[in-house]
Amino acid sequence: MTLVDPTPREADASPRRASMRRVKASLRSPLGAGALCGVTIVLFFTVFGPVIWGEAAKLADLTALSEPPSAEHPLGTDAGGHDVLARVLSATRLSITTALAATLIGVSLGVPLGLLPVATPRRVGRFINSAIGVAMAFPALLLAIVVSVTLGVGLLTATLAIGLAMVPSYARLTQALAASVAGRDFVAAARVLGVSPARVMFRHIFPNIRDTIIVNASTGAGTALVAATGLSFLGLGVQAPEYDWGRMLNESLGAIYVNPAASLGVAVAITVTGVTFALLGETLTRVLGLETTLPRAARRSPVHSTRPAPDKSISAPKASASAPKPDDLVLSVRGLRVEAPSGETWKRPVNDLSFDIHRGEIVGIVGESGSGKSLTCMAVASLLDHPLRVTAASICFDGMELTKSGAMAHPQMTPSLARHLGTRMAFVFQDPSTSLNPALHVGPQVAEIGVLHGGLRPRQALQRAIERLRAVKIDDPERRARQYPHQFSGGMRQRAMIAMGLMGEPALMIADEPTTALDVTVQRDVLALLEEVNREHDTAIMLVSHDISLISSFCTRVLVMYRGSLVESLRTEDLVQGRARHPYTRALAAAVPHLDATPGSEFTTIPENAEFSLEPAQVTN
Repeated sequence: MTLVDPTPREADASPRRASMRRVKASLRSPLGAGALCGVTIVLFFTVFGPVIWGEAAKLADLTALSEPPSAEHPLGTDAGGHDVLARVLSATRLSITTALAATLIGVSLGVPLGLLPVATPRRVGRFINSAIGVAMAFPALLLAIVVSVTLGVGLLTATLAIGLAMVPSYARLTQALAASVAGRDFVAAARVLGVSPARVMFRHIFPNIRDTIIVNASTGAGTALVAATGLSFLGLGVQAPEYDWGRMLNESLGAIYVNPAASLGVAVAITVTGVTFALLGETLTRVLGLETTLPRAARRSPVHSTRPAPDKSISAPKASASAPKPDDLVLSVRGLRVEAPSGETWKRPVNDLSFDIHRGEIVGIVGESGSGKSLTCMAVASLLDHPLRVTAASICFDGMELTKSGAMAHPQMTPSLARHLGTRMAFVFQDPSTSLNPALHVGPQVAEIGVLHGGLRPRQALQRAIERLRAVKIDDPERRARQYPHQFSGGMRQRAMIAMGLMGEPALMIADEPTTALDVTVQRDVLALLEEVNREHDTAIMLVSHDISLISSFCTRVLVMYRGSLVESLRTEDLVQGRARHPYTRALAAAVPHLDATPGSEFTTIPENAEFSLEPAQVTN
């Protein structure tokens, strides 16, 4: 079967060319042109100000003290007879350098501090978040004044004080951004591959928040400039004989009624520089594509969300229903429970599940939304974290007992267990737009498991990844491996996730509603690919869906879940022939629309207030 998955023409464009087009378009806009002009002016005076006007600023005319503006002195003179304009221009370097150095300190300390809760144990993370919250309660300028007074006055002290005062805000920003990314599917996929917390943080999380931090640092430089000016104005910053805009503002304040031009000139310099930093931040926002708050993958590539009507005509290839052998057991689950806090008590969205999956089987888990299907899969793959609590009498996967290996508490997962799960278990997530890291090329992401657990060098792993991409029917895999996920269609992203799982030798592939966000033709292709993986590699497939018609056309056995409990396990042919025993299973089957239904007749539905027994009708493996 030839898999056809068209991709928009713009997906073939080089990312570098697309970025250059975006940069040019941003700079041609009035906002971008203003930012470019402002940066050029500020940069010129920062570099050449002291060189051109430095000597003139040092000259003191004792016969012209606090003089008003004149042809010789456009902004007049200060109380020491110095030319105010020359001092304003020559002070640009020191004022800008102080602001940029303070911003660099704030970002350099704040970003790692904000990332720590992602990589540290929960208690340490909560302590760090609490400390950041306490620091955020103090105004930044007040905090800078306290630090400056404590450490002593001076330029270096003021720079350090402002930088330290900016740390909490950057730490809180980073922590919020990292927390939003840490819950994405590609991070969960990296964890199930056994990627270390530090590597997850710097390879998968930080690249996705880097652009936002750069933009905020640009606008934050203007805030740092105002803070540095304020400290010097209060006498806590630059000391004589050095001077910056804050010290000049302090000196001109006493003569503001005699020569207001001196104070006005400094104020204009501060305002123009601050506006320039703000314009630069806005321009970077457009250049980096951060105009909206949508995730990068969702911004760049709309995903088909049309859900086809359930139809028994879905005809993905169906595996044979031969009886499994006892020694071919891949996954054995006994007494699985998932508990979630609810006030002062705990609720069980998954309660006392027991089932087996044998090698080569295709087992479907079906049930309405909220029945616990995805939670069950995530618990088996050791992907659930605080505040959820997972317990089980036994979870044995591919000969390894997970409940005795630290898998139920992921941060304590041993390297051998991470390698076992990363190579023998594959996970295909529901939303293909979040399954891959949008900041990295697809090829290196698929190749990661080969580097981590396969003992391959990066180049060897990339070559193997290209072979796996070719195996899952992706055309021109060499070129596609160098593209970003947003340049892939939804079906191609799902196939890339399957290719990632095939980098090892998976005994079990868990597919958590892998066709939900895809149109019906791409659904057929993805299911056909999963069936091919099952047939050629003897890999057991665990397919989650609320579409009972899709499950019945693809799986060999069906597990039916209702309100967190497993109420029935039956062969697909028994479900299709109407031999289901549990009332809930029969209700699900009856709710499937039929093409031979009488026109105008009402669809069969399950009443909202319907109650079914949680006792299993027949749970056989």
